[in-house]
Amino acid sequence: MAQRFVRVQTTTGHVYYGLLHLDRRVQVLDAPPWLKGQPTHQELDPETYTLLAPCAPSKIVAVGKNYQKHAAEMGGDVPQEPLLFLKPSTAITAPESPIHYPPQSERVDYEGELALILGDYCVNCTPEEARSKIWGYTIANDVTARDLQRKDGQWTRAKGFDTFCPLGPWIVRELSTAARLQTFLNDSETPVQSATISEMVFAPEVLVSYISQVMTLLPGDVVLTGTPEGVGALQVGDRVRVEIEGIGSLENRVALREPASMPLV
Repeated sequence: MAQRFVRVQTTTGHVYYGLLHLDRRVQVLDAPPWLKGQPTHQELDPETYTLLAPCAPSKIVAVGKNYQKHAAEMGGDVPQEPLLFLKPSTAITAPESPIHYPPQSERVDYEGELALILGDYCVNCTPEEARSKIWGYTIANDVTARDLQRKDGQWTRAKGFDTFCPLGPWIVRELSTAARLQTFLNDSETPVQSATISEMVFAPEVLVSYISQVMTLLPGDVVLTGTPEGVGALQVGDRVRVEIEGIGSLENRVALREPASMPLV
């Protein structure tokens, strides 16, 4: 099995990067692995930590309509160039943590995606150079308030709510282009989304190169590569699971986000 790089929080509140063993012990690293973190002598037993999202990026750069059939289901053509948007880093939430359904929306959708983790500064890179800047791969869910996306005419609010970017559960270094991405709802054995990574219109290294012509990508930054066809609505109480062959599965439940209470004066 490929090495699995994790980020965890201990029961005492300490956050570490580490290597996950088959028995779920974590070998602690002395720095993020893309910054040449090395194994230490410290190990964490499974009952002493909780999995976090596997990185804490400065930004999340996402790509729309990067699968032809998804572009068609959204009522448009495939863009001639990658269609970029940003999600705030505060949208990230951990595996098994809830996706909060905001009271402003009446239609929240799942969007299972492959996520790229950058391992080095990337500025004005060619696709060949960009390929070497991609440190690893994980799973994401680009949760979207679809009604607000249509209402606003741009995507910041619809994509930017807290918890609207589940990420994880870990990072692997290698991934086959034949790997299949699938999304499942609740206990159904039939996926609502299913496609291979090779069906992307713009390959990962092309996306990273294109983004680097616009903005500097920093070590630990995340690029979401687009979702296949089959996006659909989530309801409070649902469980959504995104699986990618060669990585694993990312599961989250949907909970109602309570409106913020007014402070006492």
